[in-house]
Amino acid sequence: MSAVPTATGIEGLTMLVTQEIHVRATLEDTFAALLQQIGPENDTPEGKPMPMKIEPWPGGRWYRDLDDNNGHFWGHVQAIKRPTLLEITGPLFMSYAVVSNVQYRLSEEKGGTLIQFHHKAFGVIQDDHRQSVSKGWVHILSRVRARAEASSR
Repeated sequence: MSAVPTATGIEGLTMLVTQEIHVRATLEDTFAALLQQIGPENDTPEGKPMPMKIEPWPGGRWYRDLDDNNGHFWGHVQAIKRPTLLEITGPLFMSYAVVSNVQYRLSEEKGGTLIQFHHKAFGVIQDDHRQSVSKGWVHILSRVRARAEASSR
């Protein structure tokens, strides 16, 4: 068996996803929608439920609970400053030698809220994750927007 690296240098060990989304809802409604979407209301881009648990305090866990003490640890809340910041660090969905930092920065803007999203990762990142990660984050952010805008009506 042989392994051929798909990328070389530091670029092969890093990943950066940056997105911005405008939400027609208050900061408070948007932050609440974010916690719901990455927590109990989480789902896949294909619409399959994938409920997660988020403990929204410094050091709190973010994980997929499969019941009966089974699951998948995604990260810890590194920083939380309601309703403007949620930062998580951990392996996320990658069960191998990698660490991620995810930041949701929310700011008030005319007509609603701006979410600035960053996912930075360092480690041996598999190509399938590198190629599909943006699709998952776009889905989560669009669901946050829909949830927040529906609750602001």
